[in-house]
Amino acid sequence: MDILVLIGRILFAAIFLSSAVGHLTQTKMMAGYASSKGVPAAGPATFGSGLLLLAGGLSVLLGIWADLGALLLVIFLVPTAVLMHGFWKEKDPQTRQLEMINFQKDIALAGAALALFALIAHTGTDLGLTVTGPLFDID
Repeated sequence: MDILVLIGRILFAAIFLSSAVGHLTQTKMMAGYASSKGVPAAGPATFGSGLLLLAGGLSVLLGIWADLGALLLVIFLVPTAVLMHGFWKEKDPQTRQLEMINFQKDIALAGAALALFALIAHTGTDLGLTVTGPLFDID
């Protein structure tokens, strides 16, 4: 099971780490998009979310308090779904559909991150193939 969870962590973390690179290297462009969606302080929010993605993604990938890393990703994903992909605000059917897909993707990834959090926090040091054990303990 350890190797399957490791492969899952690698595959799961990849999307967040690549997104972190975009947030941190293209902050101005991404902040412009966030601003158009009504995100307050879009520049600092974009940079901060990039750091959140980087910390959460690396934590899950490397298995350094991976349970905490999974929670950091949830903290990114849920507000992003609501603030950036408010499909209910869109009038154009195509735009509405695209935003709904992105909203559902973010919510599904948040659910997966919560499941990963629970798995790691419950399994503890028995999981293996991590640098540290979990920060949280769920019995």
